[in-house]
Amino acid sequence: MADQPEQEIIEMQGELEGHNGWVTCLATSLDDPDTILSGSRDKTVIVWKLQRKTQDRANMGGGAHPMQVRIVEGKMMKRLVGHNHFVQDIDISSDRQYALSASWDGTLRLWNLKTGQTTRRFIGHKKDVLSVAFSADNRQIVSGSRDKTINVWNTIGVIKHTMNDQYAHRDWVTCVRFSPNVQQPMIVSAGRDFTVKVWDMNDFSLKHNLIGHKNYVNAVTVSPDGSLCASGGKDGSAMLWDLNEGKALSSLEANGEINALCFSPNRYWLCGAVGDSIKIWDLESKGEVGVLKTAKSQQETVEEQGAKKKKKKGLPVLCTCMAWSHDGKTLFAGYTDNVVRVWSLITPNAEEM
Repeated sequence: MADQPEQEIIEMQGELEGHNGWVTCLATSLDDPDTILSGSRDKTVIVWKLQRKTQDRANMGGGAHPMQVRIVEGKMMKRLVGHNHFVQDIDISSDRQYALSASWDGTLRLWNLKTGQTTRRFIGHKKDVLSVAFSADNRQIVSGSRDKTINVWNTIGVIKHTMNDQYAHRDWVTCVRFSPNVQQPMIVSAGRDFTVKVWDMNDFSLKHNLIGHKNYVNAVTVSPDGSLCASGGKDGSAMLWDLNEGKALSSLEANGEINALCFSPNRYWLCGAVGDSIKIWDLESKGEVGVLKTAKSQQETVEEQGAKKKKKKGLPVLCTCMAWSHDGKTLFAGYTDNVVRVWSLITPNAEEM
């Protein structure tokens, strides 16, 4: 295999256990690949610090020497408590000082990560808040809600603008994201009304109305250079759009409802959380790079083997959210069995730890 240094593999190296409800959202920090935030239906946010280790394991091939296995362990540094319903989305400021959370309790919270305390509550939505994001300069905050509106806030909790006119979403706003392109400030939003909308942040006008999905849209994500976005949802298509032109570029078939999407920060890849799996597409070839499944995804429960008792398929463990570390070497994923799983990208011969 020495001829194929390119043959990268992705393996699961750790599980972070600490939530008592579905993990719904994840955020990684720009300059620290070992800090991660997770939000959950248990109404809390956990700040994790990762430790990467190597462990000796018995050689499965029967050799005398133990195999060295790389593992990732997570230490819970803080639990942020305050919301009184599910936490649905989270973002972290670029300086790692603050986090923002969106909750079904109808509020956003700004947290001081040093103290673990709420700095400010953002009150203004009339229903559950489903999505939240910081702008690239951390001066603006955008949120989307089941009340069908998008709010743009300043950091002291004042609403600067509400998108609720005739161009707004006609149903729940499921996901809102800022473009990282500071020259052309834009927000991209997705809704249960089958549409993806691109908003110009200079005057809050609708720049593009992206129509193509055949059912509700759960997720939208903007590429690292801000040139394109991807959206996905119930119809099982991950659609790629040119943000400047407002045109559909291509679509990738996921063969299942897409719960979340994210671009790799340094490879031309798109990842989708599809049912119990994570699908990774190469955007140049449009082919699948791989599918990441957990052993738990096919959880089956066997009842007592009485005459009438039979094998009962357990609820599938679904992947709900994902976030790449900013160096592109680690993919974090949250699941409905309350666990955050840590997937590591290993390039043979590239880095001997």
